[in-house]
Amino acid sequence: MAHTIVIFGASGDLTSRKLIPALYVMFTKKRLPEGSRIVGVSRSHFEHEQWRELLRSTTEQFAGEAFNAETWNRFSENVFYQAGDIKDPDDFRSLASFLETIEPQENSGRVYYLSTMPQLYEEAIKQLGAAGLADDTDGFRRVIIEKPFGTDLQTAQNLNRSIHTVFREDQIYRIDHYLGKETVQNIFALRFANSIFEPIWNRRYVDNIQITAAEEVMIGRRAGYYDTSGILRDMFQNHILQLMMITAMEPPARYDAAMVRDEKVKVLHSIRRMTGGDFAANTVRGQYDGYLNEEGVPKGSQTETFAAIKLYCDNWRWKGVPFYLRSGKGMSCRTTQIVIQFKNVPHILFGEKTREPLGNRLVIQVQPAEGIQLHFETKVPDSEMKTRTSTMDFSFRHAPGGNSMPDAYQRLLVDSLTGDASLFARSDEVELAWGIIDPIIAAWRSPAAPDLFTYEPGLWGPDEAKSWMQNQHREWFDVCPVL
Repeated sequence: MAHTIVIFGASGDLTSRKLIPALYVMFTKKRLPEGSRIVGVSRSHFEHEQWRELLRSTTEQFAGEAFNAETWNRFSENVFYQAGDIKDPDDFRSLASFLETIEPQENSGRVYYLSTMPQLYEEAIKQLGAAGLADDTDGFRRVIIEKPFGTDLQTAQNLNRSIHTVFREDQIYRIDHYLGKETVQNIFALRFANSIFEPIWNRRYVDNIQITAAEEVMIGRRAGYYDTSGILRDMFQNHILQLMMITAMEPPARYDAAMVRDEKVKVLHSIRRMTGGDFAANTVRGQYDGYLNEEGVPKGSQTETFAAIKLYCDNWRWKGVPFYLRSGKGMSCRTTQIVIQFKNVPHILFGEKTREPLGNRLVIQVQPAEGIQLHFETKVPDSEMKTRTSTMDFSFRHAPGGNSMPDAYQRLLVDSLTGDASLFARSDEVELAWGIIDPIIAAWRSPAAPDLFTYEPGLWGPDEAKSWMQNQHREWFDVCPVL
């Protein structure tokens, strides 16, 4: 059955660069039901045909080889535009009337995508409710909300309460595009569909787990947002903790949205909260050299552009295993990766007795090179019995079907239409995540905050982050992916 996707904030970059190209590619793959309608809403004034032409140029650019003029014409027949101000009740009543004119009489589902400034989320939800647009008696009504979902625990709780006055929890889809990436979803298959990994995915065999989300770019023109946010709010509360949950969770009884999210929430409950001296001992914060010269950054700003934190899950599987989480701007390269560092063998048989092997390592590359590498020891050819590290490399790009891997938004939009919330955050998930990050932010803003170290752009963060690991007799896996 055809459905309707209503995008608020439709004149923004997210719509033209990500959402419409994703919906178009879904249409070409027959994953968007024929006849489904897309309605853009924003304050700008466009005729339907004007908006279609604007979208055509960006879709041609971002959909790549999937773009075809004839297919676009069929797709765009059901692309519409409605001018509207999120703060104007009359505009929402007009939207409700317009939707009735383009939707057939039979029950039709709707997804509302809030691609607006976060400050407008509550107002948009309130107006949807007041105009009767959340009523699901004639078909499902769902709302997709982009990050950031609040700026701390208090604002997240307030936002959840506001949304719940209009939509039930099962209608709310809090999106994190990281979870739509093929490699992230493949963690489920890697762990729970293979008998060789899950038996050793625990404290008996794993020494530590590293999750890195590095960006080569600096803050650019985002100083207004970034200086009030910092890397902890921007990356850790959502993307990085989501990756940690999926890596650390127990297998669900079924691959079902409720059960998957229940297991993820258990991970958050198990994370040891920091107190007192933990903030200095278990965190490193940094700022790239030149940040203070960026346009719009206040003089003397203490906002971090790099963070490394150590967390523990106090549960049966992971007791005593450190999770090292790291993210930064102006880093050596753009990469998001999860590293499972296994323990060393108990006794070294081969090579120099002074050489400490690193142990086996499983590297899950989330982006930009999506794939998995297994590092293990093999004998050096034509030598006495010495070993070296070898790698088995699996690349999604070179696997069958790799050229047609869906964009993260394609997968998540499909899931929102089919009602699969497995890869979306639940309200308790969001609030628990803020409960972990908020105390660190508070400690870093206090008079007793740990030192803010500087680092040169193009490196892997401050030197102190490296020495911090070395003092724990460990080392970061600082390797840029091979594309």
